[in-house]
Amino acid sequence: MGKIKTHKSTSKRFRLTGSGKLMRTRLGKSHLRRKKSSRIKAELPEMHVVTAKGQIKRVLKLAPYLYQK
Repeated sequence: MGKIKTHKSTSKRFRLTGSGKLMRTRLGKSHLRRKKSSRIKAELPEMHVVTAKGQIKRVLKLAPYLYQK
């Protein structure tokens, strides 16, 4: 049986913690920061836990080897 291809942008956007939680980065981090408030800019570097079951299932399908690391 052949290997399953990993969706590369999904593997770059999501990380798995040691306890098995799926983490994602915030939107709007790369540019156009002058318009954003200082509170929003301070929260941007933080990673957030993905809690929706549908999103976790979708990431698992797109990056099946993410859970095997």
